[in-house]
Amino acid sequence: MSKFNNKKIIPRYNVLVFLMLLTAILVVGKALYIMTAGRTYWMEVAAQQKKDNVPVTPVRGNILSCNGELMASSLPEFKIYLDFNAMKEAGNDTAFIDSLDIITKGLNKIFPERKASRFKKDLMVGFRQESRHWPIWQGRIDYNTFKEVQSLPVFHLSKYRSGFHWDEFNARRRPFGSLAQRTVGDMFGAKDTARCGLELSYDKILRGTNGIIHRRKVRNKYLNIVDTPPVDGADIITTIDVGMQDLAERALIKELKEINGKVGVAVVMEASTGDVKAIVNLDRGSDGVYREVKNHAVSDLLEPGSVFKTASLMTILDDEFVDTTYTIATGNGIWDMYGRQMRDHNWNRGGYGNLMLPWTLKYSSNIGVSRLIDKFYHKNPEDFVQGIYDLGLATDFKIPIVGYAPAKIRMPRKNSHGQYVNWSATALPWMSIGYETQIPPISVLAFYNAIANNGKMMRPRFVKQIVKGNEILLDNKPQVVKEQIAKEKTIAAIQRILQEVVSEGLGKNAGSEKFPVAGKTGTAQMSKGTLGYKSGETNYLLSFAGYFPADEPKYSCIVCIQKSGLPASGGGMCGPVFRDIAEGIMAQSLKLDVKDSRTPGSVLIPSAKKGNLLAADYVLNALGINVNGGWGGVYPFGEPIWGTVVSNRRSITLRQEKPSNSHLVPDVHGMGARDAVYIMEKRGLKTRILGRGMVLEQSIGAGTRIKKGMVCTLKLG
Repeated sequence: MSKFNNKKIIPRYNVLVFLMLLTAILVVGKALYIMTAGRTYWMEVAAQQKKDNVPVTPVRGNILSCNGELMASSLPEFKIYLDFNAMKEAGNDTAFIDSLDIITKGLNKIFPERKASRFKKDLMVGFRQESRHWPIWQGRIDYNTFKEVQSLPVFHLSKYRSGFHWDEFNARRRPFGSLAQRTVGDMFGAKDTARCGLELSYDKILRGTNGIIHRRKVRNKYLNIVDTPPVDGADIITTIDVGMQDLAERALIKELKEINGKVGVAVVMEASTGDVKAIVNLDRGSDGVYREVKNHAVSDLLEPGSVFKTASLMTILDDEFVDTTYTIATGNGIWDMYGRQMRDHNWNRGGYGNLMLPWTLKYSSNIGVSRLIDKFYHKNPEDFVQGIYDLGLATDFKIPIVGYAPAKIRMPRKNSHGQYVNWSATALPWMSIGYETQIPPISVLAFYNAIANNGKMMRPRFVKQIVKGNEILLDNKPQVVKEQIAKEKTIAAIQRILQEVVSEGLGKNAGSEKFPVAGKTGTAQMSKGTLGYKSGETNYLLSFAGYFPADEPKYSCIVCIQKSGLPASGGGMCGPVFRDIAEGIMAQSLKLDVKDSRTPGSVLIPSAKKGNLLAADYVLNALGINVNGGWGGVYPFGEPIWGTVVSNRRSITLRQEKPSNSHLVPDVHGMGARDAVYIMEKRGLKTRILGRGMVLEQSIGAGTRIKKGMVCTLKLG
């Protein structure tokens, strides 16, 4: 007989099996719960415990002017959040509730557009939901604002104790605003990706290489472990000169507003190198404001009009069919060309009659130029087009800006029977005066620049170097496209004629009394595609292309304006813009010594504005001016010392003033813009500048208590 009592033992086993089965059911149930209802929570926990292969964005490289001034730079921006769960785990939830009123009032001061009560309501919603990623503010904020928020109660603790955390972005900023915007380029802010200009063309170089990290929790702390460090982007140094760019933009906008132009383009190129020193592209918006929307200078394929006539005459001179003494009849200003009427601009005043070759360009005679070309090239138009190709007008410059389109100049073609398949009898006469072709402004300018450079054609250069720290990664030297676009005697002849176009012909408005200018005007009707040239209101492309100073060329420039209706004149409307740009650039390049203006009997005491006395003292001593109460000019930099300047016929006295209360609006009357803006913004005031010179008026009176968000307008004169 067994010594085990089955009746007693079996029930015990049954209980054990039942408990094990129940435990198994609970485990399976818990697993199902975690996989379904609790999945989101545990995924967040897992994400905090470990993150594999998380990309780390590098700092995007800068875009600089030719003088090293920042034109585009990356600055940190932040989106800020609260992790209420982490806050509670650290035991700081009570402190948060106790400090909530102070926190929300602080947020209201930082973001005055939202009330403190609204902040309190929003934060309490996140607190009750125990959100791990609750946004404090919806938009991005700059570094200074971020530090202000981080200094608030509770938020100033570490992110694991306060729950205050953030996402950091590299925001793109242009210190010079819209200057050369379409050339420098833009970024899609939300995606941090390039959209146009050099930003897009050199995106890979500027962007750098992403790094890789993973995140682990070690001893109750989260550590970011770097697997591959990020490689910051390189900087690119452009050929753009900020001073010239600003000058060209202001001159063009002034003319566009006066004539109600639709589109304006101005490009300045250095003759010897092909460096693009300024490039302006302006479109008139529906609100009447001119903005950079499209890079017309490199992408617009338009019929150039009369600026093309220079190339036509150079071709016939280079082929030696004629010389500059050749005379052509233009009649009474209307000439029949194979069934179509060719007109000169003065046809209603009887035309020009007989013209020598240089005068066909000086007067921009359509009939004169087209008859010359047709007479010698009608039977072999391909010889003329090949001559235009040899001049470099059809060159593909491979410009590194997205949207660039090379010129399109049609070459005549014959079929097997010797008949032209893409050519008509009128094609050559009209091509010779700037129609039947499509050439972007940058290509026209490169051609005129080659004339200024004695026949050597340079590739338009936008980027000089790619650098990283002190290392030059790429030195982009000036590139010669064609050593000689024409014979030396042809270049010399056309240089002389282009100078006479300005001094004696239709380009007088582009001339300057200070130095000689050479160039050519252009006025062309713009085609409306299948609708032709005369459907409704006529649109015109006005232009002037040339170089200065004509006797020793340093820069070439093209100005193009698109407008509707009459009056429309390339010389009368683009010429003044060219002149203003040329005179402004030449004035900037002058190097004068104040000592040269002295005579034994002269008294040379300049006027000085009130403001930073250290800066005034440094400049005055450098000029050799007797200064009383100064520092001998030995402190050009440092913390400013404010005061007034009193001058007489022989000396200048500097008088320090005790600074006013930093919480009150200062008195900046009589200061220059630089000092006035500095002292205003140092006290937290935003400023707007109207005019030039010294401050005559300030919209907020001196002594007014400063409040956050105040904007003071300073009127200068």
